[in-house]
Amino acid sequence: MAYADQKMSGNKLAAFIVVLLLHVFLLYALVTGLAYEAAKKVISKVTTVDIKEEVKKEEPPPPPPEQPKVEAPPPPVAPPVKINVATKPPPINTVTVAPPPAPVIALPAAPVVAPPAPPPPAPKGPTSDPQPRGNPGNWATANDYPSRALREERTGTTGFRVTVGPDGRVTNCTITSSSGHPDLDEATCKNVSRRARFKPALQNGQEVQGTYSNRIRWVIPD
Repeated sequence: MAYADQKMSGNKLAAFIVVLLLHVFLLYALVTGLAYEAAKKVISKVTTVDIKEEVKKEEPPPPPPEQPKVEAPPPPVAPPVKINVATKPPPINTVTVAPPPAPVIALPAAPVVAPPAPPPPAPKGPTSDPQPRGNPGNWATANDYPSRALREERTGTTGFRVTVGPDGRVTNCTITSSSGHPDLDEATCKNVSRRARFKPALQNGQEVQGTYSNRIRWVIPD
């Protein structure tokens, strides 16, 4: 128990010492700060000196001396200009201008009318149709009778028209009237085209193409 009391009294003593040191330190700091501020104020009073210089007032400059007035010379006056005014107007010359000549208009030439063509010359010499050479009955004979028509004893007459060239030969054959039997009509044109010869047609003395018409009668021979 005595040991504990001694320990607690030692702690209190240490704490007291620490608090005392703190107070001493604070007091020192306070005293030092106040002394520094007082010294600063004294130094500022000693070093600050109010110097007031007397400012001299500047006197205004004297006015310039008055110069004598110099009158300007009068402006030069030009002498008046003499103007000759003619009382009579100048003579006017009248020039007569002839009118321009009328333009020349070229008229178109009258069209040239060709004389009418002369009429064709009249045919010279007689104009004739083709004429058969020899007997037309020999152009188709009993020997030319179609065999079937002969057996069936069919008869008839066939009309035909042939075209004859300038050389007198048949160039075309056309049936103009039928016999009623095609084989007889066909035999007619076939034999006439092969055997018929003509004197060609004439026109203005020249041999020309023409036509010739006739008929063949088919009869069974005795």
